[in-house]
Amino acid sequence: MIANLTRQLNTTRPIIWLVSPKGRRLWADTLRPYGVTDSQFPLTDKLSFFVNGEYQWMQVPLPEAGVEYLRRGVYYGLRKAEELGWKEVQLAWIGDPSEVQDLDHFRALGEMAHMSLYRFTKYMIEPPPSVQKVEVYVPSDLAAQALQEGFIVGESVNMVRDWVNEPPNVLTAEELARRIAQVGAEVGFSVQILDKAQIEAHKMGGLLAVNRGSLNPPTFTIAEYRPQNPINKRPIILVGKGIVFDTGGLSLKETTDSMDYMKCDMAGAAAVIGALRAIALLKMPFHVIALVPATDNRPGENAYTPNDIIYISDGTPVEIRNTDAEGRLILADALVYARRYDPMFVLDFATLTGSAAMAVGRHASVLFTNASADIRDALIESGWHTYERLVELPLWEEYGHMIKSDIAAIKNSAGREAGAITAAKFLEYFVRYPWAHIDIAGTAYLNKPLPAERGFPRSYQVKYASGVGVRLTVAFLRRHGERLFA
Repeated sequence: MIANLTRQLNTTRPIIWLVSPKGRRLWADTLRPYGVTDSQFPLTDKLSFFVNGEYQWMQVPLPEAGVEYLRRGVYYGLRKAEELGWKEVQLAWIGDPSEVQDLDHFRALGEMAHMSLYRFTKYMIEPPPSVQKVEVYVPSDLAAQALQEGFIVGESVNMVRDWVNEPPNVLTAEELARRIAQVGAEVGFSVQILDKAQIEAHKMGGLLAVNRGSLNPPTFTIAEYRPQNPINKRPIILVGKGIVFDTGGLSLKETTDSMDYMKCDMAGAAAVIGALRAIALLKMPFHVIALVPATDNRPGENAYTPNDIIYISDGTPVEIRNTDAEGRLILADALVYARRYDPMFVLDFATLTGSAAMAVGRHASVLFTNASADIRDALIESGWHTYERLVELPLWEEYGHMIKSDIAAIKNSAGREAGAITAAKFLEYFVRYPWAHIDIAGTAYLNKPLPAERGFPRSYQVKYASGVGVRLTVAFLRRHGERLFA
């Protein structure tokens, strides 16, 4: 699908009119240049179509004002256009002049022009027919710039979705690293890939232990975007969990709905690279580094076992209690590696625990942070702005006692009780800087169909990989980065 902008609508091709509540009073003025009146094409509270020899129009009256309802309206309209068999579609948003000045609306239009019709069709013999071209009307140069920014973010989200949806026999740790390097070459960030020998030289015992059951080698990828004059004197670091497939190791997962979809366990890695891609293309003024430890977790002949003692790269001895608590081990090595940069802030994304999904479901990700209230509030506000919402859980001292080991410094699992929190406490053990951990286990991959919608949709997330984390990170830096890190 191709999405671009237009400064003039063509009435001979289908148009989707997205009309905000305040924009309804402008409807007659909108129609007048086309030689028709609002009595001929009246607005209703429901989706409506007007098709005759001259016009193919769809009207989507938005039930409430705001960027989120505009996003849902674009998704609704484009999916309906797909049902109608429209191959080329124009989008036109009609808002009040005060709304039109808010460039976030045009960024949302750009994002959703790419995100709404996404499907993973790479291995299909006959992909379902869909809209092939979307043009979005913009009234000004500033709106055009915001729309292009939205295109970049939407494309980055879809890249993440593609990576997460790839089968594990294609997307190995080495292939993930190769793709990161390819993206870096395309958009302008540097990439260094550590192979197994280099990982051994860095004594990354967590990553090496998880990899022991696999025939495929691990990788550790460092991707760095550094503009000429970054406003942050010390880098911001993004860390993403890159378990390309998780069987649970010797603590084998059950099926179904447990191991079946574990190709998504590298969604955190994909998210931070998708965010870095957008940051580089948007030329944001921040020095940002992404760290991606990657391997699969399999029960091979030399797999690590419960009761093993392993050493994280800073020398910390860890007792293994559950080989399915592997993500925190590879992240521990990455969080230790981050110390060498003396970072201003570290943000990690990981499909870390089923407990996070059980706590808040698929409607929010779970946030843990030791950072200042300003950073915490900025993350939560950015979550609401993008509707990639965050629910904060505590990092109280008592939870740290739950991961203490009788025979080592700490153990990698404290059992099911407070599982998301004790996993976060494990990560916190290796942190020496302001940090936030976002557990996206419930939001990264939607393996069940979304409920049937009656009328205006409540969501625009497609089935399977969601691409969560990209829009949140970009919004966090755009809306709050200069204030927090300059």
